[in-house]
Amino acid sequence: MTDHAVTVPAALLESVVRGWRDLSTRLVQLGRDRPEGDGGVFVNPPITRGSTVLFASLEAMDAAGHRRYDDEQLIYGAMGTPVQHRLEQVIAAIEGGAHAQIVPSGLAACALPLLACLAAGDHCLLSDTVYGPTRRFAEKVLRRFGVEITYFPPLASESELLALARPTTRVIYAESPGSHSFEVQDLRMLGRVARQLDARLIVDNTWGIGLIDPFALGAHISVQALTKYPAGHSDTIIGAVTVASDADWRLLRDTAIQSGQTAGPDDCWLTLRGLRTMGVRQERQAATAIAVALWLQSRPEVARVLHPALPSCPGHENWKRDFTGASSLFGVVFDPAFTGADLMAMIDSLTLFGIGASWGGYESLVLPTTGGISRTCQSVTQDGPACRFHIGLEAGELLIVDLARGLDGMSATRRARAGA
Repeated sequence: MTDHAVTVPAALLESVVRGWRDLSTRLVQLGRDRPEGDGGVFVNPPITRGSTVLFASLEAMDAAGHRRYDDEQLIYGAMGTPVQHRLEQVIAAIEGGAHAQIVPSGLAACALPLLACLAAGDHCLLSDTVYGPTRRFAEKVLRRFGVEITYFPPLASESELLALARPTTRVIYAESPGSHSFEVQDLRMLGRVARQLDARLIVDNTWGIGLIDPFALGAHISVQALTKYPAGHSDTIIGAVTVASDADWRLLRDTAIQSGQTAGPDDCWLTLRGLRTMGVRQERQAATAIAVALWLQSRPEVARVLHPALPSCPGHENWKRDFTGASSLFGVVFDPAFTGADLMAMIDSLTLFGIGASWGGYESLVLPTTGGISRTCQSVTQDGPACRFHIGLEAGELLIVDLARGLDGMSATRRARAGA
């Protein structure tokens, strides 16, 4: 097993884990009750399940309805419960925003701000590398409602982006790193363009939660699939949308209420509990991920490793400038001499990597990305068969042994095919 040990340069390792280490103390302390006087409090807030909220008078009920923008106001179960409000406070704090709205899923978090900010006749600039279901929502729902969509290359220059804009452009929607292909976008430039167009910049920040301040870079709205790292145990579907300004909060909150977008208290509680250990989980997982990525980079079967902390990843300089660390999700592009069937057989041979959608939990996963990505612009990363790895809490050396066995088998199959 020692043949598969990987030494990660100290500076690289520090750049990958620093943000998670810095975040850990805040995650333990945020959103908790503190004892006062002679009374005691539980470390974890209780779950409050309910639909109907009772008031002492009609006047009090009416007044509560007018305070729907308050972060802790109880009005009706579908407008938020105490544990939901607590989770919203924690997410807003670690995202660098002022308010957050918790919603039932990551896709709901992607869709809600688009519904809030766009109307018939408006134009949206959408990064070509967004999460597939976000693209599907834009194509199947927004277009049906009369919103025009233009996809832009994730690494487009400022002049290229402005050339695609229209007088009706109201939203620029980014995801960085790009879904499956991992291009790290220049959010500072996108924020600058959004200001020039008087448009809102919406950023899907699921990969970079806690590692980047999207609002400091010019974003107006930040989207989170809390299903991933915050919940962290592959047993919860939940999302969040965070804003920095009161005007955006009122627009977002009204749209959430009008469309019935709220999460159940049990999912909120599980996510709040998961957040307490996210920093330490991800410090370990990110360190293992960079070691596995470096090992894969050394393999002859691999053409390119798409890990934002490595120079082989497009937009790496943007990651160095804007992020305080890295997550445990990355992509790998294999030598074009291998076929999609070779990749599938290699994945099927792995024993420690689960095959499944999603990521962010404690377990390692692998998912082929070749053939499953819709693109309008030419990809700069998908030259050969490709897959996405999520690295969990397993021992890194054991994961590498598993991968070595799979890659050795893939190479043997190609040699046999060439000799036939």
